[in-house]
Amino acid sequence: MKKAITIIVLVLLAFLFVGAVYYLYQKDQEPPVTYQTETPTTETIVRETIATGTITPREEVPVKPNISGIIEKILVKPGDTVQAGELIAKLKVVPNVSNLNNAKNQIMTARINLDNERKIYNRQKELFEKGVISANDFDQAQRSFDIAKQNLESAKETFEIINTGTTAGIGDATTTEIKATISGMVLDVPVKVGNQVIEANNFNEGTTIATIANTNDMIFKGKVDESEVGKIKEGLPLEITIGALEDVVFNATLDYIAPQGVEENGAVQFEIEGTLSELKDDVFIRAGLSANASIILEKAEDVLAIKEALIQFDKETKKPYVEVMVGNQKFERRDIELGISDGINVEIKKGLSKDDKIKVWNKVKEKKPSGFGG
Repeated sequence: MKKAITIIVLVLLAFLFVGAVYYLYQKDQEPPVTYQTETPTTETIVRETIATGTITPREEVPVKPNISGIIEKILVKPGDTVQAGELIAKLKVVPNVSNLNNAKNQIMTARINLDNERKIYNRQKELFEKGVISANDFDQAQRSFDIAKQNLESAKETFEIINTGTTAGIGDATTTEIKATISGMVLDVPVKVGNQVIEANNFNEGTTIATIANTNDMIFKGKVDESEVGKIKEGLPLEITIGALEDVVFNATLDYIAPQGVEENGAVQFEIEGTLSELKDDVFIRAGLSANASIILEKAEDVLAIKEALIQFDKETKKPYVEVMVGNQKFERRDIELGISDGINVEIKKGLSKDDKIKVWNKVKEKKPSGFGG
């Protein structure tokens, strides 16, 4: 029995020995592990955040009538360029019947009063010429007569204004001619011939006849998320790209960041504005075009850089380092100082030169030559 157990143990040891020899043989046949390397490159690295919005004129001026009436003629259309004071529309006044009747009654009353004052004036004049009354009494009669004449003229002007919308002697205080208030491009004409319009007053903002804007002074108006607003500040450069204009980039400057955010779809958004600094003569920007603004937070031009994937961090100090080749597949640790990063490349401030070869952590196995003449 003991002899059988001894034989079994010896057989097992023999199998283990053969297996160990085979494993070592296979291990020796594996190709050596080699590491690829990369050298630093010269890059322009930009750290930015994106805001979406639209391109709009800085100021859009609505032109409103100063009297109510009906559009009789429209002389412009969207896209036309106008100068300040240029006629853009004409109104036809439709008088209020009640106001017109009151104005007629005022004329009749003023005429009756004038006739009565004229009679008094003529009598006082005769008495004054005969020396019956004093000059003071005559002057009072003449003053009352003059006031009565003025009241009649005023009543006639009121009637004319109600009936036609204007009268002689009041200039542009009220007119049926609607003129452009600024020079620029007509963006919109929201009314048509025959539409009734209302004058602007304390109780009504009035009807807009046309909207005019200076399209040579355009701004980007957009919104940024609350997670990004802390990274930006006024004065930062913007690069504006417009969806409708391919391969065209406009430079701008961030002018305004809203002090208060507005909640939209569960996220707080802050409004921003940026002035387009250079408009291209051969490119026409239409108001309201959708655009994206790249807000340049930091920019480093022509700096030494490597890919972020090459960087390692010390487990204890958390400081960055790379491994630099010093011989055939031999590497040494090199501590480095990092600059700005765009998420792919990172600026190297200290620790590397342009000729250093940096270890890539993707291992590459060398192919062993085949023994069949390959």
